[in-house]
Amino acid sequence: MKRNKRQNTATKTAFFAGAAALMALTPQTHAQSAVDNLLNKLEQKGILTTNEAEQLKTENEQETASEFNKAMSSRFPMPDWITSYKLYGDFRGRFDERTTPNPAQPDNIRLRYRLRAGLTINMKDNLQVGFRLGSADADTTSGVGGSPLSNNTTLRGNGTKKFLYVDAAYGKWTPIDDGTWMVAGTIGKMDNPFQETWMVFDPDYTPEGGALQARYQINDKNYLLLNAAGFVLAWSGSAAENISFLYGAQTIWNANWTDHLSSSLGVAAYDIVNRDLLTTTAADAGNVGNSVSANGAPLYNFNPVVVDASLTYKLDSFPLYPGAFPIKVLGEYMNNPAAPGSGAGVASGNQGFYAGILFGQAGKKGTWDIGYRYQSLDANAWYAQIVDDDNADYGGSFAGGTNVKGHLFTVDYALTDALLFSFHCYVNSMIGNTNPNGASADAIHAMADLMWKF
Repeated sequence: MKRNKRQNTATKTAFFAGAAALMALTPQTHAQSAVDNLLNKLEQKGILTTNEAEQLKTENEQETASEFNKAMSSRFPMPDWITSYKLYGDFRGRFDERTTPNPAQPDNIRLRYRLRAGLTINMKDNLQVGFRLGSADADTTSGVGGSPLSNNTTLRGNGTKKFLYVDAAYGKWTPIDDGTWMVAGTIGKMDNPFQETWMVFDPDYTPEGGALQARYQINDKNYLLLNAAGFVLAWSGSAAENISFLYGAQTIWNANWTDHLSSSLGVAAYDIVNRDLLTTTAADAGNVGNSVSANGAPLYNFNPVVVDASLTYKLDSFPLYPGAFPIKVLGEYMNNPAAPGSGAGVASGNQGFYAGILFGQAGKKGTWDIGYRYQSLDANAWYAQIVDDDNADYGGSFAGGTNVKGHLFTVDYALTDALLFSFHCYVNSMIGNTNPNGASADAIHAMADLMWKF
């Protein structure tokens, strides 16, 4: 038995030595994929375990990143206080179809793409600067840039040149990071620090303002996340109170109970001030649903409380899935006490809820996931211009926002480590199920994507 174990160890060492030699002899742009392919084969043949293969891939990625940084530094000298930098991004092609069973409403097909490319620069003293460029259709309503909720560009206009915008631009300082506490502050235009579902924030929304984030490690199985931020929603040079802000604070408890079972529980509170400035021209993202005044500003204040929870269990294996197989159930509830309840009429209500389940997790080559969620978001539960814009109905015209309920079905499959196929299908209706003309507002929104990551 000992002899077989020694032979197995020697075999593994020899195979990885060969992989290292292959990486050394292969041009840098191809070395990563060549070594990963070899390690995948060794894992499939049982020579390496899944954990061993993943560990070797991580070590190879770190070495590749180090060599890349050295090569870049030799060609583009940087100041001594810069320690590293990372170039990243993705490209996505999409087929988008919007249909309805109501013959009075039009169907629509769009071909679209999304391009994002960014650079993160790390410096001494735990300083970081980052920026990202992203494609988007122009926001013709506000006239101040691209859509705040989408980096999609629609193919049209006989090959006209398309727009690129600043999708993120921020400075970050982490003054404390000692293993127990981590505290970081960020200013600028940033990825959203709040961890909520798409019912609260569209996934493409990159707010602008300031944020403070902290992590406290309770023990080796439990930690707390603390997020607080203030974001600018609208600005006016003539008004007495000329800025509309969104303030928020969130606490999340994450726990790993066993190697198989983990959970998350969070609570957040938000507040929007100077809502009178949120007119259609100042802060419109194309969504609808809120009760509004003549100029498009919301009639009611927004200061909701949001509670969310999730539970994840990992099976050791699952048919047609490599490695441990996660199953995640999650839910979220929102209540905005500043708005009237649903008894005030069809286009009213101040609550929202979300419940879903996800089987698997698409990431590395060959992994996949299948998901489902049901969501109901009342008209005035939250500010319509920052929620998921793909979650839409035909309330007069096709648009996302609030006053929508329905289903979402998702499928994702990682064709390679860098290429992902996705299919999402919303099946929705208005709460009350009638548009202003009295016809059915049911809608189906289906999207098929191919996304390349780099």
